[in-house]
Amino acid sequence: FKTIHVAGSDGKGSTCAYLYSILRSAGIKAGLYSSPQIVDFNERISVDGKDISDDEFLLLAYEVMVVVESMKDEGYDCTFFESTTALAFLYFQRKGVECAVIEVGMGGRFDATNIIDPEVTVITNISKEHTQMLGNSISEIAIEKAGIIKPGVPVITCNSGPALDEISNIARSMKSELVVVDDVSLIDMCQTSSVMEYRGERYEVGIPGSYQATNAAMAIEASSRVRLYKDLVPHIKDGLKNTLWPGRMQKIDGLPLIVDVTHTKNGMAALSKDILEIYGKVTVVFGILSDKDIVGISECVAKMAEQVIVTEPDSDRAMKISEVSRVMGLRMDDVIVSDSVEFAIETALENMKGSAVLVTGSFRMAEGAMRWLKKRYVRY
Repeated sequence: FKTIHVAGSDGKGSTCAYLYSILRSAGIKAGLYSSPQIVDFNERISVDGKDISDDEFLLLAYEVMVVVESMKDEGYDCTFFESTTALAFLYFQRKGVECAVIEVGMGGRFDATNIIDPEVTVITNISKEHTQMLGNSISEIAIEKAGIIKPGVPVITCNSGPALDEISNIARSMKSELVVVDDVSLIDMCQTSSVMEYRGERYEVGIPGSYQATNAAMAIEASSRVRLYKDLVPHIKDGLKNTLWPGRMQKIDGLPLIVDVTHTKNGMAALSKDILEIYGKVTVVFGILSDKDIVGISECVAKMAEQVIVTEPDSDRAMKISEVSRVMGLRMDDVIVSDSVEFAIETALENMKGSAVLVTGSFRMAEGAMRWLKKRYVRY
């Protein structure tokens, strides 16, 4: 099957969702491999809008583990992500997928997904993350993420400055076309969608947020360079309009509750701006992982928050409540703590300050919110 490869720090999941939706709108049998999930692992592997079933997953997991065990006998080891990537590719092949959108797990150069020869490569906005693994500067991180660029394969990016310099150097060395997305305008935005203009054309985008305009523009450029038996260009508008992607400024029906997985400084800055524009100030339920930029992220949270309830996401990598509340307390007075995401949400809704409650800071915070919803509202 053919592939589209997507790396980056901010917006790679949304960009993958747009590309997946465009493929499906064109009638292409499409696959999507993304991570991490919000609630169930099955969310990572999807074909034609349907997540892999438990039975399908278990059967393929057995096949993959047989090979993994035989590799151990020969002195090789296999990581969890390498195993699940192999499983996803095997599933796509068995289901007759014609084109799959593949999201990098972390970095790019040494990522398990970097064995493919894609039709097009996309590198979304790069910011400081996973510094222990990828490097301490934007340039170092960009080199790792640009490691997915293949000889002669077009590269789409929205980066500028040092990140673009590194991407440009590597694309040039690979003799790959480089398309830098610019001239993107947000025309309108509401709680559930956005309208953007790119190169003189207007598009309705199914995910709200000003930053989604750039992600959608990268999907537009990438789609026009995928070589399939069907031209994707006539289906781009429908694909963008029909894109659904949970946890991206997601407004929960019937409740003054918003869920967003944002976990980088750049992402939180954009989210803060959009929340203020659409909702005004809100109560923020906030937790973060220990390898994130708490100082930079907390500054952005404080700008949109009438009140912050600090809690700890369900992860062994979670930053301690005491440290998050200490840093938040340097930026605003109304900061309280809660032992769990679920109790924090209930406290926030009962004592809401501002127009809504926003749960954000990590995928695991979004998971806590969705699990809370499933317990109380059957439809979720």
